[in-house]
Amino acid sequence: MDLATGIEHVDWSRLQFAVTAMFHFIFVPLTLGLGFIVAIMETIYVKTGDEYWKMVTKFWMKLFAINFVVGVSTGLIMEFQFGTNWSNYSWLVGDIFGAPLAIEGIVAFFLEATFFAVMFFGWDKISKGAHLFSTWMVAIGANLSALWILVANGWMTYPVGAHFNPETARNEMLSFAEILFSPVAITKFLHTVASGYVVAALFVVGISAWYLLKGRETQFAKRSIAVAAAFGLITSIFLAMSGDESGYEIAQKQPMKMAAMEGLYDGQTQAGVVALGMLTPGKRPGDDREPFLFDIYIPYALSFMGYRDINAFVPGINDLVYGNPEQGIPAASELIERGNLAQESLAAFHDARDRGDEIAMSQHRSVIEEHAPYIGYGYLSEPTDIVPPVALTFYSFRVMVGLGVFFIVLFAATFYFLRKNTLENKTWFLRLCVLSIPLGFIAAQAGWLVAEVGRQPWAIQDLLPVQAAATSIGAGAVQITFWLFVLLFIIFFIAGFKIMLRQIVIGPQGGK
Repeated sequence: MDLATGIEHVDWSRLQFAVTAMFHFIFVPLTLGLGFIVAIMETIYVKTGDEYWKMVTKFWMKLFAINFVVGVSTGLIMEFQFGTNWSNYSWLVGDIFGAPLAIEGIVAFFLEATFFAVMFFGWDKISKGAHLFSTWMVAIGANLSALWILVANGWMTYPVGAHFNPETARNEMLSFAEILFSPVAITKFLHTVASGYVVAALFVVGISAWYLLKGRETQFAKRSIAVAAAFGLITSIFLAMSGDESGYEIAQKQPMKMAAMEGLYDGQTQAGVVALGMLTPGKRPGDDREPFLFDIYIPYALSFMGYRDINAFVPGINDLVYGNPEQGIPAASELIERGNLAQESLAAFHDARDRGDEIAMSQHRSVIEEHAPYIGYGYLSEPTDIVPPVALTFYSFRVMVGLGVFFIVLFAATFYFLRKNTLENKTWFLRLCVLSIPLGFIAAQAGWLVAEVGRQPWAIQDLLPVQAAATSIGAGAVQITFWLFVLLFIIFFIAGFKIMLRQIVIGPQGGK
């Protein structure tokens, strides 16, 4: 593929996939968390025999169902793009990437889809215990779906358990267990599902607070808040802990992403985390401009987070682009040379195979195996191509972390006021809870931006840049499908939002 002429359609393909993924991720977090909240509420109903808890459960289950259906529709659209816009990617790594996605579809999605029908339509048709079991299976199935998808995404970030086969010029799986239990995949899964639990808890608390503000469904609202606030407080604390572990894995496996997250251009020992700051517009690697117009940072925190040592050296963008021999960091230009050598040797290997020259094949195979971990660099033109969009990564990270801290405080205060039986009188706080509903979605989207934008230019870290992963199709065709998808998503969103809003306005007693 001619990269110079392919940039336009690549950018349209990237934009289309980004819009699809971000729209889909509006519904995914709510599905992950609301499923468990509903299961907890139904467990209370079964244990106590209190019919009021059944009504509470059925109301939130109805909102879960609406969100679930829209989320499934958008997810199907996203997966189709691997075969349309990203066929090069699918061909090169389909043996690896396809396995967890196949398991997700065959096992996890089948599990949640099967029990979803029983959960939603099985009231009074099966025993309480059987219905409760189906509700828990839906919640677990949704989270298992997330597991397999995030295992695939984690492999893109840290491609382990595979090797490059010169014969087929494809990446092939060596160890499924290594892919499944990759520390990056595990931390990504735990952090992502925890964010979904927090989003769902905010959703339930916020809607319940709205009922209290309106003087409606007071008992229903208090019971819902009691479950959601406790669930949200526990999971928001866990979210912070898993975020710290994610930071450690990023520093170890994706140092460029870490540098972009912190706006760190020159590596430092005893490096601090920027708590608040404004980047210098137009700052570029290698120039002499200060990285920040102003910054407030926490001393030693970055070194400790990334390396569990307050005195550790944290490489910056300039170190990774231009190299730092003292720290054993090669320059990007050197990695590009090694990537070019791997690709040249691959072409020579196939030429030798066509001639039947086994000696030359063996020689070229040795060179390929030595430089295969850097083969993706051969697609890059300049050392600075390895730098992701710094500003978007930096600010998205701070939005995510700042809101995460706010959520812990919000849930703790909600639980405190509820226990003191003063929540109904805190009008200002109830309004804050309502306004916090969209903040959960914003934080989740910001986290996804950090994960995906911070990985650029890589579709697969070090092995395949985005521009080489895209299908060679005309930009016009991608533009047409992009706008069709945008229109479809707007229709989905408006329809889902209106149906859900209508159910909220009707209230739990309307669906009794």
